[in-house]
Amino acid sequence: MRLAYFVHDLGDPAVARRLDMLAPRLAEAVVIGFHRGATPPATVAGWPAVPLGRTEDARLGRRILSVLRARLRLGAIGRHVRGATVVMSRQLETLALARAARARFAPGALLVQECLDVHRLLVGTAPKNLALRRLEGWLLRGCDLLLVSSPAFVREHLAPAHGAALPPVLLVENKVLAAEAFGQTPPPPALPAGPPWRIGWYGVIRCRRSLLLLADLVRRLPGRVEVEIRGRPARNVIPDFDAVVAATPGLDFLGPYDRRHDLPAMYGGVHFTWAIDYYEAGANSDWLLPNRLYEGSLHGAVPIALARVETGRWLAAHRAGLLLAEPLETALPGYFATLDAAGHAAAAAAVAGIPRGDLVEDGAALAAALLRPRGHGAAVPPAAGRPVEA
Repeated sequence: MRLAYFVHDLGDPAVARRLDMLAPRLAEAVVIGFHRGATPPATVAGWPAVPLGRTEDARLGRRILSVLRARLRLGAIGRHVRGATVVMSRQLETLALARAARARFAPGALLVQECLDVHRLLVGTAPKNLALRRLEGWLLRGCDLLLVSSPAFVREHLAPAHGAALPPVLLVENKVLAAEAFGQTPPPPALPAGPPWRIGWYGVIRCRRSLLLLADLVRRLPGRVEVEIRGRPARNVIPDFDAVVAATPGLDFLGPYDRRHDLPAMYGGVHFTWAIDYYEAGANSDWLLPNRLYEGSLHGAVPIALARVETGRWLAAHRAGLLLAEPLETALPGYFATLDAAGHAAAAAAVAGIPRGDLVEDGAALAAALLRPRGHGAAVPPAAGRPVEA
């Protein structure tokens, strides 16, 4: 396929992962989008990048203005879109650009939208929420395919908001890519049974309540529980992140990591992986299925999740994971205060029993959906993937 990929952030590692997933089926690709850093990258996953300007995280209003400015200069990107067989967008704001570019420069291309999060401004009854949902519905009606990373996005938001107006939907979970799983360094030797019981919190670190819960846990059980944090802290959301870490012995931040090489050692060095998120509680945080769920399970770390959210439901269906009920201020210390080697071994064995195909993704289903010419039957072939029903 020849792909024109419109993204909200050229530096988002998830953008590179999607390109890596499709790489075996790509003849050409170009990544068109905004950037958060001072200097945009020249390439993403080896494909040329076309910057549209700098934007800021967590400021949707400003990002929409940036999209409107880019829309006025749409002709400047025409040469990058002509000849595309697939025009794909990663976030709602870039779908407006992708839809206009497809119509003007590649009318025969599939228009595909990825829904990997539901922004908080799309949820609620205020006039701005209703207006954004109407915009979302109008934009989605022009799409040939909608990709979701969790069925709860359809069940809880997309279907109630837009109903029959939705395009065909394909579930593509945030699994570990097969190329990553097979290309990584060997895992370290088996971690001795605790205590100390080690919890890993990896990825985008944006939940302040999680930070405070984990800090409280290691303070209550000194020497019995340790927490390791790695990834990208959202300091605009957790401004006291560094202060909390510095003030809490046993709670350590070790900086960023390389997905291609570091996952076995990271998860192999902890007994549990933190898969709880309150950042947008009651909405996106309750509906998502995060990368760390699949990464931790694949590498033997027992996921810790709330039983009532989609992550907990996924684990319950697989009869695995540590599923907790609130309040966590008592549930967490209560569990770890009495955990012994036999209890952890049983939890780890349940995780090891999750089928590998439920944790690793080869991209075949997505490629099958994207390689169908526009207008040639259903966008999602019956045997190609997991269509999602409302």
